[in-house]
Amino acid sequence: MATVSADIGVFGGSGFYSFLENCQEVRLDTPYGAPSDKLAVGEIAGRRVAFLPRHGREHQVPAHAVNYRANIYAMKELGVKRIIAPCSVGSLRADIPRESFVICDQFVDRTYGRKDTYYDGPITTHVSSADPYCPELRGIMQGVCEARHLAVRPTGTIVVIQGPRFSTRSESRWFSSQGWDVVGMTQYPEVILARELEICYVNLSLVTDYDAGLEGRAGIEPVTAEEVVRTLNANNSKLKEVIFDAVPRIPTERSCPCATALASARF
Repeated sequence: MATVSADIGVFGGSGFYSFLENCQEVRLDTPYGAPSDKLAVGEIAGRRVAFLPRHGREHQVPAHAVNYRANIYAMKELGVKRIIAPCSVGSLRADIPRESFVICDQFVDRTYGRKDTYYDGPITTHVSSADPYCPELRGIMQGVCEARHLAVRPTGTIVVIQGPRFSTRSESRWFSSQGWDVVGMTQYPEVILARELEICYVNLSLVTDYDAGLEGRAGIEPVTAEEVVRTLNANNSKLKEVIFDAVPRIPTERSCPCATALASARF
């Protein structure tokens, strides 16, 4: 049992390793193994917040190897009821430019072999995935981004690929042809594991590049790791400001369906 507690959790994505100042670091173990790193617990506007870099502080854990079950469960052990989960993504549409934000409301899973449930039996559990992201938190994030005059889309579908490689041109064109908006590597199973533990979860996707399928349009070049890191470093301050603004707007009581996700999920 954790000796410290938090109500709100934040997962850091690539290049987003430090978040809270004057905080207490906690190393937790879970029934699913160790999380990616120690958790930092501190305060923002009087609210207790826990931060965990999903790839580790040295980016030593690639997306396909992240222990998502341990990361979400560690948040649960601290008492976290809401998770803010920024991540970097590639754009699948020419009208979703670099350095803009997408608040995803849907995902498409193209991963394989990831441990993606807490419920392997004997209690059969089927959590609804129809609307996987918390509507209350999505509205709050949209309001903060608009108040800061940031380029933001309030909805969007993210296709989650296995990684660590980027998409081929053919894969990327297929994703775009399906009407999907952005591509990333970490949203699945993270969001569904949070739902299985009845934790609210919101994603804020930062567009760092155009995916390979858009090559050749208006001078667009295929994605490179160097480009992703450069865009992340240039926009980390924006991400932090949005999260610092969002935390005090989150109500202490939940009115969304996330808190009762298991009520109709079991036989």
